[in-house]
Amino acid sequence: MYQAEERHWWYLGMAAITEALILRQIQPKRRLKILDAGCGTGAAMTTYLADYGDVTGVDLYAEAVTLSRKRNASRLARASVLDLPLAPASFDLVTSFDVLYERGVPDEACALREFFRVLLPGGHVLMRLPAYDWLRGQHDERVHTRRRYTKGLLKSLLEGSGFHIVHLSYANTLLFPLAVAKRLGEHFSPLRSERSDLTLDGTNEIFRRILSWEAPFVSRFGLPYGLSVFAVARKNHEYRT
Repeated sequence: MYQAEERHWWYLGMAAITEALILRQIQPKRRLKILDAGCGTGAAMTTYLADYGDVTGVDLYAEAVTLSRKRNASRLARASVLDLPLAPASFDLVTSFDVLYERGVPDEACALREFFRVLLPGGHVLMRLPAYDWLRGQHDERVHTRRRYTKGLLKSLLEGSGFHIVHLSYANTLLFPLAVAKRLGEHFSPLRSERSDLTLDGTNEIFRRILSWEAPFVSRFGLPYGLSVFAVARKNHEYRT
């Protein structure tokens, strides 16, 4: 991930979509206090998220924190999203990109309650998760996927944690048929590929442009299906115990 995030089409395309969602659905009028919950190797918090405010990163894994520091991230803590070592009502925006689906998060509702707790009233959560459990593949095994999500499931989880839904959309729609063919091929083929989904090849720039082209549609109208699901939700009332 550390080697691929700055060049791989998927990360670059998702960054374009995420920025479009921030600008259209959150519309920050000032610099925000941002928590990147599950910051990984720190790419998001030290690049485009930093354009919108002061970013704090939290990750469970020591290696992730170390790699984030290599990117010159300074506000970091090693902790679980299930038990954030942060004061209530501390942040304007909590981001969480492909974190809650992991086996290391056995109860995503607990994590969402923690996001709710650390947000200021009127603050937002912006999330991305992998879509459709039937799309499980070899990559899911490598990254320890517990489950994949639908818009309906994510809406239910967010509302159950006290959030008001602002926007929901799938993404990575145009490349969806290729991904379905690949995943179905994995199910029917007895051979296991050791090639990572993060491998860079000659399709990288083409796929980056295709995914980035979705940004205005995901952020404004929403797309009806895709490989990922995005949610923007708001904390409308005071912190509750």
